[in-house]
Amino acid sequence: MSTTDAAPAASRPAGSDLPRPDRFKPRGTVKGSKRGRIRAVVLLLVHVAAAIHIAQWLADGSTVSPIEPSETEEALDTGGVNAGMVFFGLAILSALLLGRWICGWACHFVAYQDACAWLLGRVGLRPRPVRARLLILAPAVVAFFMFAWPVLDRWLVGEPAPEWQAALTTTEFWRKFPGLWMALITIAVDGFLLVWWLGAKGFCTFGCPYGAVFGAVEPLAMGRILVNDDCETCGHCTAVCTSNVLVHKEVAQHGMVIDPGCMKCMDCVSACPKDALRYGFAKPRPVSRGRALLTRWRKQQADFSWGEELLMVTVWAATTYFVYRGLFGYVSLLLAVGLGVIAAITLVLGWRLVTRRDLSLQGRPLKVGGSLKTAGLVAAVVVVTWLGFTGYAAWLTREIRMGRELAQTTLAGGFTPPEARSRLDESVAHLETALAATPVEDVGLHTLLGLVERERGRFDPTHFTAAEHHLRIAYRNEPDPRVIIPLTDVLAMRGAFDEAEPLLREVLERFPDYAPAMQRLEMLEAQRQQGR
Repeated sequence: MSTTDAAPAASRPAGSDLPRPDRFKPRGTVKGSKRGRIRAVVLLLVHVAAAIHIAQWLADGSTVSPIEPSETEEALDTGGVNAGMVFFGLAILSALLLGRWICGWACHFVAYQDACAWLLGRVGLRPRPVRARLLILAPAVVAFFMFAWPVLDRWLVGEPAPEWQAALTTTEFWRKFPGLWMALITIAVDGFLLVWWLGAKGFCTFGCPYGAVFGAVEPLAMGRILVNDDCETCGHCTAVCTSNVLVHKEVAQHGMVIDPGCMKCMDCVSACPKDALRYGFAKPRPVSRGRALLTRWRKQQADFSWGEELLMVTVWAATTYFVYRGLFGYVSLLLAVGLGVIAAITLVLGWRLVTRRDLSLQGRPLKVGGSLKTAGLVAAVVVVTWLGFTGYAAWLTREIRMGRELAQTTLAGGFTPPEARSRLDESVAHLETALAATPVEDVGLHTLLGLVERERGRFDPTHFTAAEHHLRIAYRNEPDPRVIIPLTDVLAMRGAFDEAEPLLREVLERFPDYAPAMQRLEMLEAQRQQGR
């Protein structure tokens, strides 16, 4: 979203451009940053290290658990202190001293966003950052539900905390990572689309929960971008900043950058024509900085009205957590967050296409004098398509949720056999409808259908065949040992002991200490003896 006007400023209504064109204009010719290439090399080395990590796992079958902050969520749930949790903790401690440097210099997704911004620039698209007052809080909400809510929820229901134990190595390194196609879709959505529509660090600003944590501790940090008396407030620093930080205003008002969005990329330092900026240490003043940030948040010129802001944050929350997350069994939380942000922005864009006489998006005129331009027609198609896809996704997740809830409440008990059978039949109807409308092999949906069909088999043994079918598909697409247990149960109920035993032994070869498989193997032997 850029600065090209679709109508003269005097006639253009407020909010006709995304982002607003009346931002600051730097004085003179802005030279590029020399730090970008250095940072690109550093981020490339991060990926080389990741490739070595993967190669070592492929060669040995066991390696250090994923060094991803997201692994902290599992550690809080199970008590297994993994490498991701250790890394995240050390990164937070470093941010307390040095500031939010790790986002700019060690995050693989920042590398993808930088690459996307560079590629867009090569085709003449240089998007400016969009500013919102409520949607910018989305990363903090995600961070709360990932890292704080599991602990709080356990405390509220009176559950004891898990026993902490080391879990620094794993044989299932790739278990929680998406496949190639989902990785490419994630880069396309959280990279290209968010960068194009929301600015060079669009996902960092509106989607990243880890950045929200680093931003929360940033006011306590001593490491800062500092200024000296040579500064002439030319604005070159702000012009090259890709993190949506108004550097020239920050240093003029505070003598340093206090914005928690500053990733210490050092582009502003490199681009300053007077060498007035530097990275250094200053005494932290978290209270005064917090007040300054709150005041600026309340008074900043945003690209959306308060009504649009409320609509966007509502749409984002609803679509992220109830529509996109887990869609098709593959959509991860971070991809769902990006999809939710796009849904929110798309809805506002559609509303403005209908209600505004003049509208531009990142410098491209969409509507002039009430008439749609070619880019406006394309935008209208995109809006209708995206909203249609969201409606389909909402219906699909509703069918799955209704089927799951019917099955869970039925299995919890309290129903007569005829009532239980009827509810399970209804559950399968919802799940099979969803399966027929799903364009990919949804492992979770097949697993759920297999479990429900297994329960139906207790009333009518002919359903065991359907249960086996769905569970075998689930295991073929994702060899999860947890699927083997119900599958071998179904085989045992059919008397196919010779088929069940090899599956359990296969699991025990990969996971020798997997207790459920050992127990089922003993049960199978006992059942075989009884059959004789």
